[in-house]
Amino acid sequence: MEQKSDALERAVRIKLVIFDVDGVLTDGGIYIGEAGELYKPFFCRDGLGITLAHKAGLKTAIITGRQSKQVAFRARELKISEVFQGSLDKRMAYQQLKERTGLQDAEIAYIGDDLIDLPIMCQVGLPMAVADAVPEVREEARLIAGFEGGHGAVRELLEFILKAQSKWGELIKEFYAPVSGEIRGLGQ
Repeated sequence: MEQKSDALERAVRIKLVIFDVDGVLTDGGIYIGEAGELYKPFFCRDGLGITLAHKAGLKTAIITGRQSKQVAFRARELKISEVFQGSLDKRMAYQQLKERTGLQDAEIAYIGDDLIDLPIMCQVGLPMAVADAVPEVREEARLIAGFEGGHGAVRELLEFILKAQSKWGELIKEFYAPVSGEIRGLGQ
């Protein structure tokens, strides 16, 4: 992971994380079946990261330039209620999201990978990029994942925010607990 000097300080203030889809939540490929059906490969560890972020009190949203049933399905599955599809100019969706949440730019993070993401990345408090983002996006990002989009980048970036906010340790305690409820291996 590549971190610019103020990334940690910015991460502490984050209350909302916005995701692009193609190239961020997926590997960026567009898979089309024989009958023209569309497939999108989502990464399970990214999904658990989003679930843990919600459990820690972070809000999440999706703003994507494409429109697909697969994105709506995955968003419902992950309980991401704020979903903007078909947003080729993402600034309007971003403004609506700020109005709905009442949050300021400094409280919002965005994960992007391509030029279409730059207008929002230039506004948010914590612009982030996946490892295989285009150079312009990597330049604007304060935090760059070590993983590519659709391969764990979202999880890595969410973990950074949750650790910066001192929430990660408490979130993962349940994974160490045996059925009896005793906690092991955490120095207690």
